[in-house]
Amino acid sequence: MEKMEYDLTIENLEVSVEGKKILKGISLKIKKGETAVLMGPNGSGKSTLAYTIMGHPKYKIDSGRIMYKGKDIAEIKPNERAKLGIFLSFQYPSEISGVTLSDFLRIAYSAVKTTKISIMNFKKLLKEQMKLLKLDDTFADRSLNEGFSGGEKKKAEILQLALLEPSLALLDETDSGLDIDALKIVSEGINVVKASHKQMSVLLITHYQRILNYINPDKVYVMLHGKIVMEGGNELVKELEAKGYDWVKEKVEPKVRLKII
Repeated sequence: MEKMEYDLTIENLEVSVEGKKILKGISLKIKKGETAVLMGPNGSGKSTLAYTIMGHPKYKIDSGRIMYKGKDIAEIKPNERAKLGIFLSFQYPSEISGVTLSDFLRIAYSAVKTTKISIMNFKKLLKEQMKLLKLDDTFADRSLNEGFSGGEKKKAEILQLALLEPSLALLDETDSGLDIDALKIVSEGINVVKASHKQMSVLLITHYQRILNYINPDKVYVMLHGKIVMEGGNELVKELEAKGYDWVKEKVEPKVRLKII
């Protein structure tokens, strides 16, 4: 059994989608309360890893293990994983006309939490979290993501994160499509939630360095062609910013690069 100090342990994970191998032996660990960043160019398999951890049926585990708090969760359904404390924010959140953000969040809260909450108490809790994240009260009365800007959609995801208080938050390209102002607001929201829930572990997935100007990771993993090819601390982020992913490719695939040239 994995020691309980780790919220997430992935061992030699291989995953296929519709018969095509995407993940090719992924191994990583995230300690309780730790913020880890998974970086890599588009198409490297980052989102596949997030969906696999969450249990999306499209992603088939060929071999390896996903351990959450010492328990193998490979056979556990996505809704049960959510109840265990795993949360996934989507890169492209769906729009649902006629369902207010408030109603959606109340349904999600009731589905994940084991204790019941009255409508009045939920509204009070929602208002507290919105104030913490500096969101206007009218935000919760709008139809879920309908007519929302990219930044507003991501704010709604962070509000959901704040309400559900997961043990493990998988944030899939939260910075995607955000302008500089929205990126700063969303990043601050993540930091506020993390500061309020210090035991929460976070796996932040991105291919840009810019969000890491606001969020300081404890650990950095770099993914390429379905494999983790580098790991380190904040210094690795700075190297990637200065040298780009071509530097990674040259470092780990020198023979391939020479053939291309």
